[in-house]
Amino acid sequence: MHPILPPARSRRQLLRQMGGGFGATALQWMLQAAAVRSNPALTPKPAHFPAKAKACIFLFMYGGPSQVDTFDPKPELAKRHGQPIPNLDNDPLLKVRKPGSLLGSTRQFTRYGQSGIEVSDLYPNVGRMVDDVAIIRGTWADSFAHGSGLLQMNTGFIRQGFPSVGSWVTYGLGSENQNLPAYIVLLDHRGGPISGPPNWSAGFMPATFQGTQLRTSGDPVLFLQPQPGTTREQQRRQLDLLGRMAELSPAAGPENQELEARIASYELAYRMQTAAPEVVALDRETAATRQAYGLDDPRTQRFGTKCLIARRLVERGVRFVQLYSGGGHGDDNWDAHGDVDKNHAKHAGETDGPIAALLQDLKQRGMLDSTLVVWAGEFGRTPTSQNTKGRDHSPRGFSTWMAGGGVKGGQVVGATDEFGYAAVENKVHVHDLHATMLHLMGLDHTRLTFFHGGRNMRLTDVHGNLVRQLLA
Repeated sequence: MHPILPPARSRRQLLRQMGGGFGATALQWMLQAAAVRSNPALTPKPAHFPAKAKACIFLFMYGGPSQVDTFDPKPELAKRHGQPIPNLDNDPLLKVRKPGSLLGSTRQFTRYGQSGIEVSDLYPNVGRMVDDVAIIRGTWADSFAHGSGLLQMNTGFIRQGFPSVGSWVTYGLGSENQNLPAYIVLLDHRGGPISGPPNWSAGFMPATFQGTQLRTSGDPVLFLQPQPGTTREQQRRQLDLLGRMAELSPAAGPENQELEARIASYELAYRMQTAAPEVVALDRETAATRQAYGLDDPRTQRFGTKCLIARRLVERGVRFVQLYSGGGHGDDNWDAHGDVDKNHAKHAGETDGPIAALLQDLKQRGMLDSTLVVWAGEFGRTPTSQNTKGRDHSPRGFSTWMAGGGVKGGQVVGATDEFGYAAVENKVHVHDLHATMLHLMGLDHTRLTFFHGGRNMRLTDVHGNLVRQLLA
């Protein structure tokens, strides 16, 4: 041990102290030569096993789409329209919500593709891509409430404080692009979902794994650009000085990763000043591509923009992208308490064309095999009426779907009862959905753990089963 200098607590401190500091000088030269200080936590990591999916695009329909009006036709529900739902006493939680009579769907279902899967007239364009899609009609969850339902679909838990699925993916795999965040969230222009940032939080993990909100107009990230008059060279010198000061800080060391994470975030912001504006520069896309995504139609322009940006992000190595349809409250999202036809026609009309364009675009570019696309809300809706024409929340059985990334398309997994209320066949809980998403990306949900609170924590907690039927 040096008689004057304190013992080195990191490799960088050791290099600084050895040989009169020549080791640190060499390290600094290598860092500057690379012109980047990447975050070690987000460098690419090997998967647990080979997998096709390298990235995930999660299409979140906030508010709870009705399964019986979208992807789960129920002729018996139409036949018994206006009658009370049988066996109501068997579900006290539904009974206490005072459901109305059975409400038959007015939507028309059509068989699409070689698989002949029925999809409603709310999603005709997605229907034409159904041979690439696996519809999970037996999905179920635990909560009737938006806040806890959103948290469970995003984090696996119905309470706050846990890492989101995007955080787990980036924690497990890192990122293939060090100039952009590994995990990006694109919100609806009408607002964010209930519970807000905890839906894309890193929970008890380091903050480097949390989702970053990216805007589709104006500055992609707020406060990203430097103060007027500050040049790139000045910023570079400031960051280098900050890095050298951090090396000398008593807080530096493996026992305190917050300082390193903060420095890495400053470096990422510096690199993003060039990379982020380029991602949202959609004028570089062909006119045909912009038209396919619906950018020339006021109805589809906003969600189409998010879908196109999502493709550009995964094309550039971003690991996890989440897009929200619906924001705020009431009919600004899929929460169709008043009039399910009016509500869903609005939101499906905004999303159907762009989602189909995304799937087709990924497929044409040879990216669908390496990109997992997931469509889900926090829960479904009841087959009973509310306020005459609306539907209430229901987590008992609802539809989600997956495409690309090792998914076997052109199939239906699971089923709800004759009214579309509860999952009864090949039930897929949210934990099972998450376990399968991780598997498709090469991660074993039982091995992907983070030590917290005295035990190894998982996205699926102590639950979750792989849905093998979904695998190609």
